[in-house]
This record gives sequence, C-alpha cells and structure tokens, in this order.
Amino acid sequence: MYKRFPISIPKLRCVTKHVAVYWVIFSMLLSGCGYASSSLTQREDVRAFIDKMVVQHGFSREDLIELFKNARIKDGIIRAMTRPAESKPWHVYRSLFISERQIDAGVEFWLANASSLAEAERQYGVPAEIIVAILGVETRYGDNAGSFRIVDALSTLAFDYPKRGAFFTGELEQFLLLCREEKMDPLEPVGSYAGAMGIPQFMPSSFRTFAKDQDSDGRRDIWHNNRDAIASVANYFSEHGWIKDGPVTFPAIIQGNRFRSLLGSGLKPDTSVSRMQSAGINIPAGIDVNQEAKLLQLDNEYGPSYWVTLANFYVITRYNHSALYAMAVYQLSREILHRKEYRA
Repeated sequence: MYKRFPISIPKLRCVTKHVAVYWVIFSMLLSGCGYASSSLTQREDVRAFIDKMVVQHGFSREDLIELFKNARIKDGIIRAMTRPAESKPWHVYRSLFISERQIDAGVEFWLANASSLAEAERQYGVPAEIIVAILGVETRYGDNAGSFRIVDALSTLAFDYPKRGAFFTGELEQFLLLCREEKMDPLEPVGSYAGAMGIPQFMPSSFRTFAKDQDSDGRRDIWHNNRDAIASVANYFSEHGWIKDGPVTFPAIIQGNRFRSLLGSGLKPDTSVSRMQSAGINIPAGIDVNQEAKLLQLDNEYGPSYWVTLANFYVITRYNHSALYAMAVYQLSREILHRKEYRA
C-alpha cells in the first residue's frame, strides 16, 4: 500500500491558477501575438509622445490614451527587424523576388492594370515595368501586403526598439496624422512588421508626402485601389529625381585590375563614367560619359559580377536603401517586360 498525501482545495486552486497563467504566457510566446499594452500609457516615453501630439497637433488626450490601451507590443516584430533579407548574398536575395511565378504574375498585373500604368507613365515619366516590379518585390502585386496592425508595429518599434526608436516615433506621429486626414480608425490599417502600408508598402511619412488620389474619389487608398497605388509609386520616383527614358544600370565588362580602386561604400553615384572608362571598364554606346555613376559588386554563387549603376538606379534605392533591392527591382522589371513582349 502507498501512502496518500492529502491536498487542500485552496492549494489545488493555487496550482491550477499558476498553471493557467504559465500556459497563457507560453501560448503567447509561441503565437507571437503580443500582449495587451494598457501598461504603455504608464510609461514616461509614451506619455511624452501623447503630450506632443496633444500640444503640437491638437489630438484628444483621452482618445490617445484609449488608443494606446488597445495597442499591442509584439516581440516578433523586434526579431524580424534583426533578420533583414538585405543581409543575404545577392544570389540568395535575388531568388526571393525573381522567379517564373513572379514574372508571370507581373505580366498578369500589367495586363489587368494597363490603362492605369500607361496613365502613370505619361504623367510621371516612370516606365510601367519599373512600377510593376516595385509592387512585385514589395507585396507580390498586392497579395502579401502584411497583416500587422500599423499601430502595433509602430508602437513596438517606437517604444521598444531603441536602435531606431527616434525614426519610428516620427513614423508613429505621421501615421496618426494621416489617419486623421484620411478619416481612418488608427486601429484598422494593416501592413508589414515595420509599419509599411498597402500595395506599395509606403511608410506613413511617404504616404503623407507622395501618395496620390489618382481617381479623385477623395481617398488615397493604397490598400485596395490599384490606380492610386500605381500613381503613388510613380509620383514617389518622379519626386526623387527619376530621369525619363534614362538608363538605370549595365553590366561592367572589365579589363585589368584598375577598376578595383572604384569600388567603395555608399549608393550615390560619385565617379564619372569617363573615369570608369579610363579604369578599364567598357562603356556601351549611347551612355553619356560625363554623368556620375557607381561601380557595384554583386556576390554570385560562383564569384562576383560587376555593374555600373546610374542616377535612376540611385532613385530606386530611395525606395529601399539597398543596392540589392534596387538590382532586384531592375532585373525583375526587365524580365516582366520581355515576358510581356513575348506574349504580345
């Protein structure tokens, strides 16, 4: 016979209560769903942000307190910020965005939105294939525009990501302003873990500056309206200096080793094409040798390749400050254009 150890009902309740608490916490960690953030309104940095919005922009303090009680902090967002795709080598990065499926979907999007793309190209001077490629890289033509509430993403990064807290605090400010301007409930818009929104993935500051109401319906709807999204991308590029009919980049055919002195950090063109020519880089006919350029090295699976990037390539990097991103957009745009022409 074994001895039975009695347990009182109060102690059993205590054990059950603790098990329940641990299970809730464990489930939250597994799901990455975050936790309710009523405590945010007790934090000094959040209260200072609320004070700023009330004093500088005339927001209701009560409304903002209620908003931040309903916001959620998500640890998964912080983890995602530490694993950017741009940290991958080029040959891996390229495969994330350029595939037969992606190219075919780009052609289908172009055909379905041909009039809006032609309109944007005429008005802003940005080629349709560049606009389509941007939307392909950003959200697979709107199919993957993100599922995070923007207020959750920006609150998490503004208040719990010190590395870039100032930037995301500014974006949170811009988000609340655009919601007021567009008459949107700030708890409703969704997008990426970084707070980028809609089909073109505009950050709130970019939305307020560059988003277009192309169909004049009184809303800049980059979530559901392809015409607005297309025009917004074209306007963004135009405002950042896109040169109509200008070249973007070309492969560098190199002789000798003098070209290595031209490799450097940064994205902005800072070396004349004529100097590159003198360093042994073959320049195609029709390229203005007096313009500024940048020599880019890409790490392929079996060795490096080199490209000469020009002003329009730099404009693409204003959308995402990465040479890999800009090259993916450019190469996808060429593939989509060629596939569309083949099918015509």
